[in-house]
Amino acid sequence: MSQENSNKNKSSEEKMRPAGMGGGMRGLTRAGEKPKNFKETLKKLLNYLKPQYGAISAVIVFACFSTLFTIFSPKVMGKATNKLFEGFMAKMQHAPDASFDFSYILIIVLTLIGLYLISSLFTYLQQYLMAGVSQKIVYNMRKDVNEKLNKLPIKYFDTKTHGEIMSRVTNDIDTISNSLQQSMTQLISAVITLVGIIIMMLSISPLLTVITFVTIPLSLLVTVVTAKRSQKYFSGQQKSLGELNGHVEEMYSNHNIVKAFGREKKSINEFDTINDRLYSYGWRSQFISGIIMPCLNFVGNLGYVAICVIGGILVSKRVINIGDIQAFIQYSKQFTQPIVQTANIANIIQSTIAAAERVFEVLEETEEIPDLEKSESIKNPLGAVKFENVSFSYKEDQTLIEDLSIDVKPGQTIAIVGPTGSGKTTLVNLLMRFYELKSGKISVDGIDITKLKRQELHKLFGMVLQDTWLFNGTMEENIGYGKETYSEQEIKNAAYIAHADRFIRTLPEGYKTVINEESSNISQGQKQLLTIARAILADPKILILDEATSSVDTRTEVLIQKAMLQLMKGRTSFVIAHRLSTIKEADCILVMDKGHIIEKGTHKELLQKGGFYFNLYNSQFAEA
Repeated sequence: MSQENSNKNKSSEEKMRPAGMGGGMRGLTRAGEKPKNFKETLKKLLNYLKPQYGAISAVIVFACFSTLFTIFSPKVMGKATNKLFEGFMAKMQHAPDASFDFSYILIIVLTLIGLYLISSLFTYLQQYLMAGVSQKIVYNMRKDVNEKLNKLPIKYFDTKTHGEIMSRVTNDIDTISNSLQQSMTQLISAVITLVGIIIMMLSISPLLTVITFVTIPLSLLVTVVTAKRSQKYFSGQQKSLGELNGHVEEMYSNHNIVKAFGREKKSINEFDTINDRLYSYGWRSQFISGIIMPCLNFVGNLGYVAICVIGGILVSKRVINIGDIQAFIQYSKQFTQPIVQTANIANIIQSTIAAAERVFEVLEETEEIPDLEKSESIKNPLGAVKFENVSFSYKEDQTLIEDLSIDVKPGQTIAIVGPTGSGKTTLVNLLMRFYELKSGKISVDGIDITKLKRQELHKLFGMVLQDTWLFNGTMEENIGYGKETYSEQEIKNAAYIAHADRFIRTLPEGYKTVINEESSNISQGQKQLLTIARAILADPKILILDEATSSVDTRTEVLIQKAMLQLMKGRTSFVIAHRLSTIKEADCILVMDKGHIIEKGTHKELLQKGGFYFNLYNSQFAEA
């Protein structure tokens, strides 16, 4: 089947479809974005984690060992300090056997090296396992999303922008992957580090631990007050940045229009205004948020001073050793790190759950009605098509097609004309079963299309649309897209009939020339010729042509019309026409308006009636 990617189409009925089509960037998950239902989304995400519980448990164990070995290091280092202090005091007192026990210190140093190496080993194992876990989870998630997208009806793609769908499949899943791999291990390590440090601090001195805890409320107060003052400026900065990006994109993408109408000065002034506003918000937000760290350092230093003074008193009273003070200071410095880290991770988790929620929204979308298990098939298709009392609406309260009946005989050419929004392309979408009927029945060769498998139904049709769709590949591959197996000669024959052979041969690599991703290395008319060649190669029983020659020059159009007439012989053809000169030879012309067939007949018959078609035709050829 030579079928264009349906979600690429911009039909004349596009404006009749549900609203909600935004810009592609709308789908991006922003940092700090909050989910609508945190608990429910977390449960769904945990279901993906279930098969990996064994590996996650191992990650937690490795994280515990890695953190514990790191936490234990300051305590060991304190022992070396104590031994050095003992030697120093003995020297000061001129003790006869006064000396530094370097062998003991060497053992301590080797022990520390061992602890750090073991800690690093467990950290590596932890990261290695977590990388595998996160990749397996997102692998399964991507697989589920891909399978889901293949089961979703065309309606879903018509009501979502390409950018939004791509964002959910790529950006949101990447956010989940990165968070699982990094944030989860960091969170586990932060919690274990925090608990471990508190235990070690309490083991050294409960009094000094209480002093350390006193600084926490002060740190939180500084953070909250500063964050609140900077939040409005950060919001203004993000808003201004969005305005600036939008303005720049708009002005440069339409640069010719701006210059043609002499709007350069206004554009520059508007840019300067937004840029000044962005500078103001950016400077203030960065300045205020920049105060946080100096303030936290100040509060932390107050704590260090208190620890040193009180610790010194305790050492002088021989309550604790000087090495314990050194270890405690190290612990107190490490104490705030996991707290800050946990706060940052909490924000990342919010974004992760928000991203997961958007992915699960896709996975929970209503799927298209599945094919019947006992489906029928058409072994030798003739191409008879019948619409019986068909009604359809994109929205429940707005009927687009109502009580439509058509009986098309095999081999007939049916032209469909009418104003924008009359239901021309919708009629074809219903025939292809891209949408489900509200009521009525459509049959092909007497068989209800709902009793056929969609894949079998689509094989009966070949489509050439006004909006061409080509992929990054050779000319040969693009023409052969509509047929599973083909020979090189078949490709050339199809291209010859479509009058594409001549321009293809003039290309550097001929049929092996690669079309780039944007198809910018060939003209719009050449793209159209290739899609026509694709339809010719597919050799379908029913053709659907949506103004297939609109993008080619007049001379090529005449040649293509002849080729299409030859192709349509013996095939049922539905031709959606905007230029009425192209459908004079049609067996029957259906004139549609507001979802109804208001006139039906041949070109001559409709002109003789002097009705809607007569006026439509004369409006296009008034000068002639």
